[in-house]
Amino acid sequence: MGLWIKGLTRQKKIEFSVLIIVFVVLYIVPFLSGTTDNAMRIAFNIALYAVFAMMWNMMCGYAGLLSLGQQVFIGISGYTTAVICTSYGLPFIVAIFASGVISALFALFLSVLLLRMRGLYFAIATWVVAEMMKILFKGWGFVNFSGGMTISVSPYPTFGQQFLMVLSLVVGSFILVYVILNSRIGLGLTAMRDDIDAAEGLGVSIFKNKTFCFTFCAFITGMAGSLAYLNKLSLFPDGAFSINWTIAIVFAVIIGGIGTATGPFVGAAVYVILVNVLARYAGYSNIILGVIAIVVIIAAPKGIVGTLQEKLNFEILSSRRPSLE
Repeated sequence: MGLWIKGLTRQKKIEFSVLIIVFVVLYIVPFLSGTTDNAMRIAFNIALYAVFAMMWNMMCGYAGLLSLGQQVFIGISGYTTAVICTSYGLPFIVAIFASGVISALFALFLSVLLLRMRGLYFAIATWVVAEMMKILFKGWGFVNFSGGMTISVSPYPTFGQQFLMVLSLVVGSFILVYVILNSRIGLGLTAMRDDIDAAEGLGVSIFKNKTFCFTFCAFITGMAGSLAYLNKLSLFPDGAFSINWTIAIVFAVIIGGIGTATGPFVGAAVYVILVNVLARYAGYSNIILGVIAIVVIIAAPKGIVGTLQEKLNFEILSSRRPSLE
């Protein structure tokens, strides 16, 4: 790790320093006097969707794995949290970590079945799996069938504690993603995205790299899903395994800039703010979001961050591995 840090260019060191300052400010500002509950709630949701978006961006934007079934890990993590906290009375910290582990194990199982597929076949298969899990949980008596579950936690974390946990997950996930993408594994993932057959010809272990990426993203998504339902305190199969989760994630990544390091953060902020603004137009909000997405795709196909980087010829926190020579 010390060698990796030493190999960072001066520009990257400056970028990381600025990013650290931004995160420190984010840790402090919500707890200053005058910060409203609504502002805290918006900040929490932005951080939560930033984690979801980062993971989907790593899969699709960097590894070329187009998944439409990320909701399966959110649903599994929500029910894992409910069972561990309500049925067994264990601390929420245990539930958060266990949700990530179980999501990762399920992703590892799915890897054997799905990762031989490519493109739209893989995308559709992930969505089908999520729908199957929804049906399974609706008919499972242990989790109260379609009636859902209420999450009972003692002691229950304050909202401030929940915000610190999700923000810590954002910071930790971002660092891990950056390190991975600048490693040999990251080079293999981007090679797969650009030309999977050429990458395989050059010796990249396609299945091994896909499995690592899919499992890692499921682990982090599972932890974030646990935090989401610790905040909601109740869940039902239709909502927990709803494709609306993935639609929101994809929207955030497309708006922010797919395949960029900071695009998911920008996209998550835009999505959450738009949802709050459009809440008064409940019947038309999804239509408006769809129109906005189409306009952005046409006007700025690389998203907000990607377009700015292209016009300014300046890439923020590039995923290219720094030279260690």
